[in-house]
Parts: sequence; C-alpha cells; structure tokens
Amino acid sequence: SRAAAARPGMEEECRVLSIQSHVVRGYVGNRAATFPLQVLGFEIDTVNSVQFSNHTGYAHWKGQVLNADELHELYEGLRLNNVNKYDYVLTGYTRDKSFLAMVVDIVQELKQQNPRLVYVCDPVMGDKWNGEGSMYVPEDLFPVYREKVVPVADIITPNQFEAELLSGRKIHSLEEALAVMDVLHSMGPNTVVITSSDLPSSRGSDYLMALGSQRRRRPDGSMVTERIQMDIRKVDAVFVGTGDLFAAMLLAWTHKHPNNLKMACEKTLSAMHHVLQRTIRCAKAQAGEGLKPSSAQLELRMVQSKKDIEDPELVIQATVL
Repeated sequence: SRAAAARPGMEEECRVLSIQSHVVRGYVGNRAATFPLQVLGFEIDTVNSVQFSNHTGYAHWKGQVLNADELHELYEGLRLNNVNKYDYVLTGYTRDKSFLAMVVDIVQELKQQNPRLVYVCDPVMGDKWNGEGSMYVPEDLFPVYREKVVPVADIITPNQFEAELLSGRKIHSLEEALAVMDVLHSMGPNTVVITSSDLPSSRGSDYLMALGSQRRRRPDGSMVTERIQMDIRKVDAVFVGTGDLFAAMLLAWTHKHPNNLKMACEKTLSAMHHVLQRTIRCAKAQAGEGLKPSSAQLELRMVQSKKDIEDPELVIQATVL
C-alpha cells in the first residue's frame, strides 16, 4: 500500500511469480533465480515446472514433470485465495507446448489483475555450436513463442540464434542485430537483450558481444530507444543455469534502474562475471591440477557469491550506441 511506502523501513513489496525447473541438487531454473531475487529484496513465488534430482547435463537424472493441467490447478489455488497479484512473471526453459500456452493464459490473466505487471521471458529454444544453430526444445514450441509468448512479454533475453528465429532474420553485422531488435520490439517487448552473439568484439576473439535495446515513452508521449553493446570475456567451461541467473538479475536491476538499461545490464553482467569467476576457481581447485571439472564441480557458487549479487563491483562497461 502507499501508506506502507511512506513509513521508513516499509518498502513496498515487489512480488515475482517464477515458473521454471527445480533441481534438488545444483542451480538451474528456479534454483538459479530464487536466491538472487531474494537477496535483492524481492518476494518470489515459484512454480516448479519439473522436479529433477539434478540438471540433465549429468550422466543420470530422475524426477517428475508438471503438466499444463497441474500448473492450472496451482494457479487456481492462488486465484481462489485472491493472492494472484504479481508485479513480475519470470519464465525460462519449457519443453511442452500446452504448458507454454497455459503460461501465456496465466500471464494474460495476471495482467488483467495488474496492468503494470512486467513479464520477463527467456525464450529458450536453442543455440549455435560452431556456427550451426540447432533447437534443443521440440520444434512445435517455436510458433507458440512467436505468436503467443513474445507478444505478451515485456522483457526478453534471447541468444543470437533465438533472436534470429523469432524475427525471421539473420544477424551478420551490428546493423542487422539492431534491425532484429527493432523487429522484436515491434512484436511486443519494450526491452530486448541479446545475451550472446557471434559478432566480432572490438576487444578480440576472447570476448563475446551482447546487445541491448530498450524502448521508452517520454513524458511528452514520444518514443525513445536506448541501445547498448557489451563485451564479455569468454570463460573456458560449460556452465548450466547462467541464462536463468541472468534473466533473474536483469529483472531485478531493470526494476531498480527502470530508465537506465546501461546500468541494469552493467550490474547484471558484472555480477555474472563474479559468480562465474568464483565458480571456475572453485571447480578447478576441486578437480585438481590439469583435470577437467565435472558437472557437479561446475555448479554455480551461488551462496558464496551473495555479496557480489547484492552489490556487484562494476567490471563491465556498456557502450551506448
């Protein structure tokens, strides 16, 4: 309530509904999103789209999958108690078309409850390996993302392959990347961050380029677009859950810096950098000299990074384009 906001120490609560995977061991999906959002002061309510023993990059995994009807049933419980009031919805990896369509229905209903609700969507569909793109979700999800999900999303975090798929255009240059982000804006989202691209960084082959674009309405009603570019040092290891952590922190920092995409991305990527550096250091120490760390050793060092998540030392500078 506004009254609560007026009393010192009574910040208005900001509530996130996160619909993602859950693992017993490790940090992906909701496990990668919950701790950072709580540390940054958000109330986060989680629906676990799957419950697995661990992520599927291990040799073995076991567990259960939530179906669309079960998702609806959980939401129905919230609705009956009149606690379906949210400021944000966050979603990531989904494998099932009907589940994804149910998520869209829920987002639309929540937006009727709160027209200011912001939907942060990581449209996880696939990636490029050695220049070749391939999907790692069933292909029938693609039209659902393009026709239903992206139009109701406010912030999306595709990689280059996903941005190309959604926009129907290829990216070979910075100009083409900016054009793709404009196409994505025209589909609905006001904030688009391409989390990684093959575009050559001016800082050399050890760096990846990420790009961001945010459309805002000025007080006089005119639209302004802020575009940024970021160079990120490559890390020589395969981490799982980094995209989930990125989307959660971007949600938090865009909330705290609503009209400053540059600052939000610098804080998000700087925190990522600290978490990944700590993770690789610890993993190498555990693996021993010259040995490749295992999936278990490469789990994100989330709890140990609490201070970096809360107040990241800025080590990444974005360039305004």
